Amino acid sequence: MRYDPVKDRLGALFSRHPWLQLCFFGCMNVLLLRAWHVRRALRRILADKPGTMRVLDAGTGFGQYAWFVARTFPRSEVTAVDIKEEYLAQAQALFERRAPNIVVQYADLTALPLPGPFDCILAVDVMEHIEEDRDVLKHFERVLAPGGHVVISTPSDKGGSDAHTTDEDGFIDEHVRDGYSMEELAEKLASAGLPVTGSRYTYGVYGSLAWRLVMKVPLSALNLSWAFVLLLPAYYLITLPVALVLHSVDTRRINRSGTGLLVIAQKP
Repeated sequence: MRYDPVKDRLGALFSRHPWLQLCFFGCMNVLLLRAWHVRRALRRILADKPGTMRVLDAGTGFGQYAWFVARTFPRSEVTAVDIKEEYLAQAQALFERRAPNIVVQYADLTALPLPGPFDCILAVDVMEHIEEDRDVLKHFERVLAPGGHVVISTPSDKGGSDAHTTDEDGFIDEHVRDGYSMEELAEKLASAGLPVTGSRYTYGVYGSLAWRLVMKVPLSALNLSWAFVLLLPAYYLITLPVALVLHSVDTRRINRSGTGLLVIAQKP
């Protein structure tokens, strides 16, 4: 099974019309547990900030988090960057019409060309793809305003949401590492001048079960044949209510372990 090709094909399909893109964003916000944790963290960090908030969505992908910030906090100015030009083109087509406070730009995070400063930097499912992660964090510190926050969501080393770098049968094989330990990521952030102010495991027992129900099983089926798309409505009619309950539990409880990490750091 290869996760990213299926995801990319779905993204290209939904990018054919702005309303389809927004529907795709909505589906990801519901189905992906990490989106629940990230949106919750962003609301806490950005809700009370006065004036214009400058946010960097580092590795924006399809742009759903940039869209969330821009729509939830109208005073924000969002810079959405990525190295995948097809993603940027899809996002730009939507944002230029419906979110003028988002600027889309090509950028390699290991040599980040932006001057900043930003009040918040968001990196969701990005760091596990980059070998030179210390270089990225140094650039984050450089462009971050004093008192600004970095929010990172990434697989942990407790299973990494089925990420594997050597197992040919792995569900996700595009990562350069199978996940971070909480201590490793905290050390790398601190070395870059970004001490951690909060961290938690995500995708605990309940969240991991939800992941298998609403992501791994259907995407594995689509990897075998796209004919399975005809069965997805009936499948989600049964599994989605269960997954929503599991997601809610995962975001509310303190997980002793989990296959995901949400880490927040702040520049002194």
